[in-house]
Amino acid sequence: MTLASSSLILMAMVVVFLGSGIWIFAGLTMIGVGSLYFIHEFDLARIGSIASKVIASSAVSWELAAIPIFVWMGDMIFRTDLSQRLFRGLSPLVSRIPGGLLHTNVIGCTIFAAISGSSNATTATVGKITIPELMKRGYNTDLASGSLAGAGTFGLLIPPSIAMIIYGVLAEVSIVKLFAAGVVPGVMMAVLYSGYIILVSLLKPGIEPADRQPASLAEMAQGLWELFPILLLMTLVLGSIYTGLATPSEAAAVGVAVTLVIVLVTRQFSFAMISASLMATIRISAMICILIATASFLSAALAFMHLPVMITESITTMELSPLGLLAILALLYILLGMFIDGTSMTVMTVPIAVPLIVQAGFDPIWFGVFLVIMIELSALTPPVGLNLYILQGLTSQGLGRTVRAALPFFILLCFGTLLLVAFPQIVLWLPNML
Repeated sequence: MTLASSSLILMAMVVVFLGSGIWIFAGLTMIGVGSLYFIHEFDLARIGSIASKVIASSAVSWELAAIPIFVWMGDMIFRTDLSQRLFRGLSPLVSRIPGGLLHTNVIGCTIFAAISGSSNATTATVGKITIPELMKRGYNTDLASGSLAGAGTFGLLIPPSIAMIIYGVLAEVSIVKLFAAGVVPGVMMAVLYSGYIILVSLLKPGIEPADRQPASLAEMAQGLWELFPILLLMTLVLGSIYTGLATPSEAAAVGVAVTLVIVLVTRQFSFAMISASLMATIRISAMICILIATASFLSAALAFMHLPVMITESITTMELSPLGLLAILALLYILLGMFIDGTSMTVMTVPIAVPLIVQAGFDPIWFGVFLVIMIELSALTPPVGLNLYILQGLTSQGLGRTVRAALPFFILLCFGTLLLVAFPQIVLWLPNML
């Protein structure tokens, strides 16, 4: 069967199964079964054998063990007062910077991302404290919500990142190096965001209260003490990974242990909290892992059809430049991100995209960071931009105003991506040091 006819049948199944509104994992499974049955003409017994072997092997990947542990750590933190400590600790430290407490969104999300791994959790946890405080103190609501919408996406870019674990498993690249690759770009984006807030504050003084008072040295010292538990947790988790003392899964276990100690020391432990966080972890982890397993089956089905090779050869004959290919993939990801979530987008596209970018000469570690940023952009694009809906709930504003508030940070994220394309060593410098 030709590439054109195979692609048409495949696209028809994608529209029917994923467009019908059924669960994504069920849709991926049906597309895989349909591809083997209608295109490759396998009988159902052989399809079942392939599915059982592929799903079983992908489900027992050791790297996947990090996902539920990191999710549990982040959920326990969400249910404690660490987000309040984060705000109280950062407030005096940013009081002398133009823009004042608006920087608590950017710096707070940067720090929380290093102990969370989730964009939505980062946005919701930081925002539930900062947004009410900023609005109460008279800061510009649009800049407050926009900066949080943009900075909340750091939960995917700054390690430990669940999105990077998923990509690493599917693309078969080092998760430790992926984690290292996200550090410098994450800090760079934080600097761009804070720089924008400073610039707007200088040009429009009315965005912050006129009576804002700088903190004293004693208040700054107290702020650092408030941040100590969070910084300790971040240092132990990331430090154990980068020094080679622990794998990501082992570092996640260290993070959970330290989080439990912090919860006990701060007298916030309760069996109800632990039970609720475990149930939430089971739901989220089961969703992610079953998506990865069914996506592996779909990848195997596409491999039997030789579709990735056929697509690669077809695009090669188009004689696209590496940057042209990257531009097409970026446009595809932005369009996909308007309608499906980042995890589904990753598991559906990595089997085809990675061979293409490797053949074009791009480093798969670099592309992992590029893909994560594309997922970040999708979190800021309606109608499925989850960060926008979280912000809409926190500010009680209309979706249109929330989108407009996030637009400058969407543009800054695009600009940051262009910098990574122009200077790939921003991504690769730290991984190459390991």
